[in-house]
Amino acid sequence: MTTPTEFLVEPYPGLPLTVRDVGAGRPVLVLHGGGGPASVSGVVDHFAATSRVLAPTHPGWEDTPRPEWFSDVGDLVETYLDLLDDRDLRDVLVLGSSFGGWIAAEMAVRDRGRRIGGLVIMGAFGPRLEGHEVRFPTAPPGPPPGEGSGPAQGPGTGYGPGTAQGTGPAQGSRTAQGPATAQGPGTAEGPERAQEPERAQGPEHAQGPGAGEGSGAPVSRRGPSPAALQALAAYAGPTKSDPKLLHRLARVAVPALAVWGENDTVVPPDYGRAYAAAIPGARFALIPGAGHLPTREAPEATFAVIDAFVAATGR
Repeated sequence: MTTPTEFLVEPYPGLPLTVRDVGAGRPVLVLHGGGGPASVSGVVDHFAATSRVLAPTHPGWEDTPRPEWFSDVGDLVETYLDLLDDRDLRDVLVLGSSFGGWIAAEMAVRDRGRRIGGLVIMGAFGPRLEGHEVRFPTAPPGPPPGEGSGPAQGPGTGYGPGTAQGTGPAQGSRTAQGPATAQGPGTAEGPERAQEPERAQGPEHAQGPGAGEGSGAPVSRRGPSPAALQALAAYAGPTKSDPKLLHRLARVAVPALAVWGENDTVVPPDYGRAYAAAIPGARFALIPGAGHLPTREAPEATFAVIDAFVAATGR
């Protein structure tokens, strides 16, 4: 693994973008969620052993500036697609966690330059799925004694202020059809799901709360900073969803994997199954005992699933 570096680019006037650049090999773009870069540090370290990893900090996190006009998911998507073009990167594995998964999925939809070679989303939200609620608990009020004000988050931290919000269609919006339609309760998944991803079959019964991120377990670290929450609200909008994304996912033409913690109560597994079912040929893997950040809560099982997917689909 090479020495980690950072570079600064300015894709638009007044918009500096910080990108961590580490490792060598197949390019991997890692996109963080509300918890900021620290929430995907383990992912970066894992891939840097064999790949070249680019991990940008979304404008608005880590005290980075975000111009007022830079205000929706599409702005981030186009910026990161331009980053791949400007660096002439090809066969890029794009991996996004939580909010980063929304960006990653939309990148795969809009990738006209065919820069992307694979897609991994983890605990992602974005599509508006009727009957599939995404819960955004209030972030903890502050850090424990001695804790800094950085963006690192631990189990149970939330991604937005206020009470839980659903993702049901807004009045007058188009109702999700097809793969997002509920199929009724299913049986509990066993540990074998973490060893062999299944073909997405559509939504099943959500797993109940348990230990881990988003499960209501005691928190030990604070959640996203107020500035990060403000940026997230600007990008994701009041519903934190896009009513058209579910239909556009049919354009994804690269191998895709959806990884979900079975105890994720921020973005429950039934939402993840519906998400995966909307992507042609996508696979869904449930990680036993994990919550919203499976690479932190069950890293061995999670990376085993991701590595097997990359080995089977890499070019």
